[in-house]
Amino acid sequence: MCICVNCRWVDRCKAYHSVERQHGVKHLNPHPDFEPKDPIIHISLLEIEKGRAEIEWDVQACKSFYLDTGKWLRLRPNEKIPT
Repeated sequence: MCICVNCRWVDRCKAYHSVERQHGVKHLNPHPDFEPKDPIIHISLLEIEKGRAEIEWDVQACKSFYLDTGKWLRLRPNEKIPT
């Protein structure tokens, strides 16, 4: 899971914005203004069906990470946390 869902900067972060774009989901913020320091994005290729694959993007480390448990959920109440 992407660490961004529990980060203070998730709604302002340019790295998370890129992850949202790759997943084809609605952006938390159409114009993020926060440039994170040294984010590490893990990209996985997952087989979902015979011959079909999906690419999963997750930020696994970031020097700008600032724990704010539940930040994403507060921004999108009643929505499922992206995995």
